Amino acid sequence: MFYFEIFIVSTVLSAFFALGGVGSAVALIPVLHWMGIDFNFAKAIGLFVNTTTTVTATIMNIKRKVLDIKFALPLAISLAAFAPVGAMYSKHVPVHEVKWLFALFLFFSASMILFGKKEQKFHFTKPWIMVLIGAVVGFISGLLGIGGGALLMPVLILLGFDAKKLAVTLSFVIPFSTFAAFLTYMSFVKIDWIVLGVATLGAIAGGYIGNYFMHFKLEQHHIKKIIGILLYIIAIKMVIGLI
Repeated sequence: MFYFEIFIVSTVLSAFFALGGVGSAVALIPVLHWMGIDFNFAKAIGLFVNTTTTVTATIMNIKRKVLDIKFALPLAISLAAFAPVGAMYSKHVPVHEVKWLFALFLFFSASMILFGKKEQKFHFTKPWIMVLIGAVVGFISGLLGIGGGALLMPVLILLGFDAKKLAVTLSFVIPFSTFAAFLTYMSFVKIDWIVLGVATLGAIAGGYIGNYFMHFKLEQHHIKKIIGILLYIIAIKMVIGLI
């Protein structure tokens, strides 16, 4: 029964977040933890789910020949190098402090979804800035168990990087950081492979369901508003639990 509940939760969250074009791991991690799963293991699940759901998009982008490998590689390398550092660092940070950081990230993500305006403010597109930002975001990604796209996209657009090019780039680079961080979590977290497999299958199924219903003229901006409000609710619940 417990596995069935995990599958349903993973499927529903992934389908709903896919409707808004947003990754579900940021909500899946705290919800799984509230269901009784260890917080570090929940983060490992989130990382693995992010990896599997973005790999499909990456393969499609490579086949369509819309991916600029030269542009994406510096970001991919820096993310993959620093995500395991963040994951290993989380081992030495009290769990309640990581939860506070996670709650802050939820507030940030919700605010960006509801109020963020993805507009260029500067023109600073040197390759080394992608490496620097990739290192910082990779560390945060590994520490919190998230993909990092919610941090990368608004910052890089603000600096002047092309939004359409970034969307393709991020689907390519995120699996590098998430899988590298997941392997690091494997070294100190007890992995229940059945739970991991059930949650992943649910996320994949939910992603397909969400992408399918996106074609039925659903108002994506309304869905994003609901997602933003939901993330605020999850963040507030986390904060109340920490006080």
